[in-house]
Amino acid sequence: MSAPTVMCGGPSETRAATAEIQAIADKVKSQLEEKENKKYPTFKATEYKSQLVAGTNYFIKVQVADDDFVHLRVFQSLPHENKALSLHNYQTNKTKQDELAYF
Repeated sequence: MSAPTVMCGGPSETRAATAEIQAIADKVKSQLEEKENKKYPTFKATEYKSQLVAGTNYFIKVQVADDDFVHLRVFQSLPHENKALSLHNYQTNKTKQDELAYF
């Protein structure tokens, strides 16, 4: 099995969410809830893309109800910057079938 191809500056292929991606989503959940003024009892990362920039952008599809999903763009700074994960953007009213794309 070959290693995934990563193009610097371009988003990766869509991959199944891992425990690490779920942890990233969980860390920005409160930021989304504050912006939407809404609580999400269900918050399950299902897939993601990543993009190497001066840090890493994560595009994460999160299931928030049976047929309701949100797309998150989370920025993780470079390790030496020692900054918290940041919810840079998000899209609501998504479905399981909606493609996870740059936004």
